[in-house]
Order: sequence, then structure tokens, then C-alpha cells
Amino acid sequence: MIWHPYTPLVGSDPPLKIVSGKGEFLYDETGKDYVDGISSWWVSIHGHNHPKLVQAAKDQLDKLDHVLLAGFTHPPALELAHELLQFANWKFHKVVYSDNGSTALEIMLKIALQYFRNRGEEKKKTFIKFSASYHGDTIGAMSVGGDSIFNRVFQTLLFPTKDFPSPACHDCPVGKLPRSCAEDCLDELEAYLSSHSNQVVGVVLEPLIAGAGGMLFHKPKVLQRLREITSRYGVLLLLDEVFTGFGRTGHTFAYEAAGVEPDMIALAKGLTGGILPLAVTLVREEIYREFVSDDPLKTFYHGHTMTGYPSGCAVALASLRLFTEEKRLEDVKQLEHKLEEGWIKLRAEFPEKIKNVRVLGAVGVGELDTGKESPGYINAYSQEFKRICLEQGVILRPLGNVIYVTPPYIISQVALDRIFGAIKKALLTYRVPT
Repeated sequence: MIWHPYTPLVGSDPPLKIVSGKGEFLYDETGKDYVDGISSWWVSIHGHNHPKLVQAAKDQLDKLDHVLLAGFTHPPALELAHELLQFANWKFHKVVYSDNGSTALEIMLKIALQYFRNRGEEKKKTFIKFSASYHGDTIGAMSVGGDSIFNRVFQTLLFPTKDFPSPACHDCPVGKLPRSCAEDCLDELEAYLSSHSNQVVGVVLEPLIAGAGGMLFHKPKVLQRLREITSRYGVLLLLDEVFTGFGRTGHTFAYEAAGVEPDMIALAKGLTGGILPLAVTLVREEIYREFVSDDPLKTFYHGHTMTGYPSGCAVALASLRLFTEEKRLEDVKQLEHKLEEGWIKLRAEFPEKIKNVRVLGAVGVGELDTGKESPGYINAYSQEFKRICLEQGVILRPLGNVIYVTPPYIISQVALDRIFGAIKKALLTYRVPT
């Protein structure tokens, strides 16, 4: 009945039926528990079914189910907009509501393009993207993503972009070591902007970590140089914080680590703690001003039926407050140390199988050596790895040869030990292709 996402229709195991969840655990219909090692695609940052988030949804549904946001507003949308702008230290001026990360990214692209059109700069049509990036599955999001199995079949639908190598400090595209890094990976991009900036709208990037593109990390100074370059050439810096936002990197928002101010950011996933779907795009004042006009052609004609719906906003408000009430960033800081310890121990035990370990905030990554086989999302071992982990009561979903652990921030040491125990058991069966 259900056409499940990212699931081959032949050769896949049947889906596991989950009936309940609490904290870092999910439970199947037999009562067996599973540690959610990936926060159900990175959303359940406070754990499953946090009582304050569930109660916020219930309370709001008792008052107002929905009202369209075109020509109307409601208290949760107003309060959440204020809280989000405050959460971002008032670096932004407006909040645009939507439903999911891909849509928040699409909105950012559309606003950026129309911003320059409204200013009369109609030659600016090109977006710069990075080769290993992933920003979602809608047409615009796929267009600014790197060439991959996710978008290859849809190439005829995608708009043209300019592609540059992804900054990845563990596997530098220009052959530098971290200690000698001078952000040389951006030299080619800067050279391009020096002669083509009048055609470029913006640069799209996931700050600090390219998530689904392979969990590629880059240093904050890469982001600093990118901001300096884009500012010099009059190009927008557009950050996709759908994955990295709300504490995942150890900062409220990843860009804060670099001390830069982007022009817009897209947020989703952790926004509601996984309870309800909601996304936002935060926009700086100078961009918004170009849409304030009595000319109807300067209006941003974009909206969705469930934009800023009340219960989603109410849950997001409750989620933001948990960062203060339960000191969530402190949880992330402690989790970072535990993830680092777990991965270092595994690499010491399997040095011939794990070629790289990297940890930042609540993201812990171990990259398997694939030997003669090319690394990538389509990797025969990843299915076997998932199966072994499930048998151990652990939910993990490798990106090909990249094993990542992105648990709820509140995960216990016992549950984390179970995750690394399951990874160890799986690694015992792994043979590096020769």
C-alpha cells in the first residue's frame, strides 16, 4: 500500500512496524525496543514523544486547528516568529513559514532570484553549488544539489548552476592538510566570481557539515572566507541549516561558529523536535525591503495551504524553550565527547576497516575503507550493516560507506553503548574489497 521513500522495490527487507516511542527508543509491535541512532532522519532532537511537545500540540488543537496565513495571522505564528528571530540574535528581519526542508530551501532560492529582479539586476540568474551537496528532492533543491543518484534521472528538469568542489577538510579537494588549510578550496570560486558576479544570485551551502551528501565537514574559516568573497562581489550567502540548525553542530545555528551573518537561512528538521512538520526561511531586512512596493510585480507570490499552521507553531515554540529549560546545548556538548570516545575506540580496534573518524556536536561519523570499490550511496554492504544493527536493536542508516550516528541529544550512555556495540558487531562481518 505504501510506496516507501528511498526503498528499492525488489530485494529490500520489509519495513519494520513501529508502534510507539519514548526518549531515545522506538518500539515495534512485539514490544522490542530500538535505539534511534539517527533521530528518525535527524528530527527527534529532544527524544521521541517529549511530554511538553505533545502537550503543546494538544493544547493548541483545543483552541484553533487552522487558519490560512494569507490575510490572517494567529498567536502561535506571531510568537514563534518573534522567538526565532530572537533565537538568531536578531540577525534576520522576517520569517517565511513552510512545511519541510526542501520547501524552505526553494523559498530561499526564489526570494534570492526575485530580490535581484526587483532591483533591476535581471542578469543575475545563476546559483553556485557544491559537488557533494544535497538540499532536498524538489526541483529547485535538486538543481542546487550535487550530481548524484538522487537527481540524475531528473537532469532535464533542473535549472543550470555553477558547480565547485565541496569543501571537505578530512579529504581536501586541493590536497591540503587541516594544519596548512588556507581555504584554497575556494580559490576557483573566487576567480569565477571576479569575472561573473553580475550573473550570480547566490552561493548555497550547508554550513560546517554537508549532511546527506556524505557527512563532509569543513572548518568555520571556510565559511568566513565564503562570506568575505560573496560580500565583496555582491552575491548572496544562502545557508541550508535544515540539518545543522537547532544545536546539531554544538551551536544553535552552525554559522555562529564562524561568526558570520548569512543573507538567508532555511530551517526545518529539529524545529519541532520531530513532533509535527514545519519549516521556516529567515530573511535579512535589506532583502525584504526590495519587496516592499506598490508595484504588484514586486510581490513575492508564494504560499502553501498549511503555511504556519497553529499546532506546528505551538510545538516549535515549546521545542525552542526546551533549549533553555533543559539546557539542551549542554547535552550536545557532553554527547560530542561521548561520540568521539566511541568512534576513536572503534577505529583503534578496526584500523584496516575505518579510514576516517570525524565528530562535531551531535554528529559522529566513521567512514569505511571501500578498497577497490568506489565509495558512494549505493554500497552493497550498507544494507547488511543496517540489518545487523536492527538485530541488535539499533536503528542506523549509512550513507553508503559512511556510517553516521546522530541520536537525540538526550541519549543515555547505556543506549549509546548499544549503538557502538551494534556497529562493532557489524564491522566484524565487513571485509574491505580487494
